[in-house]
Amino acid sequence: MRGSQQISVFAACKIFAAGRWLCFPVVVWLTGWLASMPMWAQPALSDPEQSAADLMLPAVPAIEAGLAYLAAQQVEDGAFATRGSGRNAAVCGLGGLALLASGSTPGRGPYGEQVDHVVDFLLEHTVPSGFIYVPDASLHGPMYGHGFATLFLAEVYGMSQRKDLRDKLDSAVELIVRTQNAEGGWRYEPVRADADLSVTICQIMALRAARNAGIHVPNQTIDLCIEYVKRSQNADGGFRYTLPAPGSRFPRSAAGVVALYSAGIYEGSEIEHGLDYIDGFLPSNRRQGQWGHFYYGQYYGVQAMWQTGGERWQTWYTAIRDVLIAIQRGNGSWNDSIGPQYATAMACIVLQTPNNVVPIFQR
Repeated sequence: MRGSQQISVFAACKIFAAGRWLCFPVVVWLTGWLASMPMWAQPALSDPEQSAADLMLPAVPAIEAGLAYLAAQQVEDGAFATRGSGRNAAVCGLGGLALLASGSTPGRGPYGEQVDHVVDFLLEHTVPSGFIYVPDASLHGPMYGHGFATLFLAEVYGMSQRKDLRDKLDSAVELIVRTQNAEGGWRYEPVRADADLSVTICQIMALRAARNAGIHVPNQTIDLCIEYVKRSQNADGGFRYTLPAPGSRFPRSAAGVVALYSAGIYEGSEIEHGLDYIDGFLPSNRRQGQWGHFYYGQYYGVQAMWQTGGERWQTWYTAIRDVLIAIQRGNGSWNDSIGPQYATAMACIVLQTPNNVVPIFQR
């Protein structure tokens, strides 16, 4: 398909995606078709703004180098390093999402084999309770790993013929549902105790992806987490870490806006106030590194602006694109305190947002 046919297909995607937490079977099918197309040849959006593909074009060499680095880091069991953080479930899930964002799917596309190996690794480390956990590579807060890993498995579920994927994905989602606390959130461990916004948004996105793929998620779980996110917003539009801790910070505030979008809230005062707050943290080479959790914040910041669209999106993406290109290392990687596999996966996801091929990241 070319030209107007491509645009009409993406318009159809938007129709199927409209509404609250609807199923995505057609989007999943289209992902397979898109896998055969180079990233710079993806259909242009029909919005009356600068083409998203045009905005991404300067980043293509950086993306290609970053994806090649990730693929080279993958070891035989599917993890992205032989030891350390590259074996963490969150890093593996994010690395898999970065490969999917290029248009590859399980067994198809330039990184189809690597995507399959990530699935192998995460299923191998899904214990009978449904918890996705790598004992020798856990970073602070294993529910982060579980959330990002479940998100990745939900995204590949409709693209894979594996019979073992459905059962383990079901159990991973059930674990999230039964460990939600009375406030509506989640914390570091898979128990019904306290909650914080950062861990909670990981679980919300995993549940959204699972429901999109046809996995049952109780309405009560959804309603509770929406209320938790709303109560986490401060008067300045930013978001607090926990309900008793009122301070606002950029990374979790960007995550808070994405949490609202993921829960089906696309407009209203919560969204506008949240966007106004994160507008004050436009990326720049001068400011990069002035706050912690840089890649985490940009992962959510670009998603918030992509969903918003228009001038906000163009301004934000151009800024973070230029920052990431400037700080990429000579071997194609990015780095931070967690490690180069994590930072490179996050940077590649951010830069590939205009590809619009991974359902959970789509407008």
